[in-house]
This record gives sequence, C-alpha cells and structure tokens, in this order.
Amino acid sequence: MQWTKAIESYSFYLKLEQGKSENTIASYVFDVRRLVDFCEQLNEKNLPLTIDTETLKEFIYALSKEVQPTTQSRIISGLKGFFMFLQLEGYRKDNPTELLESPKTRKTFPDTLSTNEVDELINGLDKNGTHAFRNHCMLELLYSCGLRVSELTQLRCSDLFFEQGLIRVHGKGDKFRWVPIAEETTKLILSYLAQRKPKKKAKGHEDTLFLNNRGKQMTRAMIFTLVKNAAVVAGIKKTISPHTLRHSFATHLVENGADIQLVQHMMGHASITTTERYIHMSQQHLKDAINRFHPRAD
Repeated sequence: MQWTKAIESYSFYLKLEQGKSENTIASYVFDVRRLVDFCEQLNEKNLPLTIDTETLKEFIYALSKEVQPTTQSRIISGLKGFFMFLQLEGYRKDNPTELLESPKTRKTFPDTLSTNEVDELINGLDKNGTHAFRNHCMLELLYSCGLRVSELTQLRCSDLFFEQGLIRVHGKGDKFRWVPIAEETTKLILSYLAQRKPKKKAKGHEDTLFLNNRGKQMTRAMIFTLVKNAAVVAGIKKTISPHTLRHSFATHLVENGADIQLVQHMMGHASITTTERYIHMSQQHLKDAINRFHPRAD
C-alpha cells in the first residue's frame, strides 16, 4: 500500500466512522504527510505497511528540532491514530507507534480577557470600514455565545431562534447544539440584519449570516486578522486570537458561579474534563488576586 492510498482511506475513516470535521481531518492528514516527506528525504522504501519504530523515532527526533513540545505531542498522537487505523483494518499486524513517547509539556492555560478588555478589543475594530457593524456583531457573538471560529462562519439566518432566546450551532463532528444568546446581542444582530445591504449572494450561501465581499461565507483567516488588528489598536499585549473570546466566555461563566455541566453544553465539549480546566483557570485567578492584594501575600 502506498502512502497516498493509506491517507485517502484514513481520511474516509475519520469522516465516516469517527465523524471528524473537515478541519480536524485536514490537520491529521497534514501530520501524516510530514512523516511521508521525512521518509522521502531518507531515500528509503518506508511505506505505511513496512515502516518501523526506529524510523519513527528518527522522525520524532528530527521533529523536536523544528517544533515546540506541544506540537510534537499532537503530531505523535495523530500518528498513533493513523497506525491504529491500519491495524484495525487489518493492513498491519503491529502498531509501530506503541513505544513512542510524547515529550513532557508544561501545563499552560490560554490567555483570557477581562470584560473591560473585551470591550476594548471590540472598540479597536475599524469603525469606518464598509463592514464595520458586521465585524462588531461577529466579535460579540464569539464572546457572548462562546463560539468557535468555524461555528461562527457556518452560522445561518435559519439558526437564529431569537423568540426562544437561542441559536443553533453547528459544532465539531457535525453535531448541533443550542446556545442561549444575550438580549443585547440579539438586538445587535437584528439591527445588523435590518441594515445589511442587499447584495447578490453566492450560490449555496443564501442563508449564511455573515458574508464577505463576494457574497460567500467568511473565512477563518479573515476573522483572525480582524481580531489581531483590533488587539493592536486596543493596545492589548496578550496573545490574542478569536479563540481567546471563547476562552474568556467560559472563564467568566465559571468565575461567576455557572454550573460546569451547563458550560460544557454551551461550549460543545464532548468530555467534561475539557471544560474542567476552566475551574482551574478560575482558581488561578483567585490565587493571583490573593498574591496581588492580600497583606500576608509577601
């Protein structure tokens, strides 16, 4: 079996059997292709069914000089999944990744914004641009509903159930969930819809809520750029991305006493252990407050 055939079969497995999103599949495939590139550089016939553990260890060692430990761990995890698939399907009797160890990584938490910083970020958007109000609405939704970027770009007008105070979100693995939307955000979106300039919508995008200049769905890259530029204008020094607003949404809910299972549902986490990290983030917030303000902290 050649690499191209193996990767193609693995992609079908991830989509049909595992229900993974297109972005996740692309990420897994990209990591396997890294290994393919490495094998080609060796000028050896290392194929999916013949490659051994020693060659994989050489690949991981070379990788350690190029990427951070967290990225290295993610790639190893992806390779384990790939060779496990080959084993499950009967292509291989062994799994050459079984003895691979992931590097130890320091447990870190993503940057979050205070409520004031969220306001400053949104105020940092270009207010004179053609799509200024659209951009404002997008950042409000990212924060007030805790959406992933892909969930925001896929949001449709038919997903808005404002009378019930809910929106329907198309999450990972083609799973839908219902998320409450704040009254102020609802008013904002209604105002946006009322003043949205009529334009020709591209075929297949007639129901899309946020459109680009070509009448198509917004891209992830466009939204990342919007957030980065707004952060610069606002003078926010933290590492900012659209995901920062999602992390801030969850952290602020937990800090204010929200039930962790409700937060799990709103975030669309398959496992509650993913959501529980926000409890730890909240505890760290309290520790920082003690260290900064308590007279016995020194």
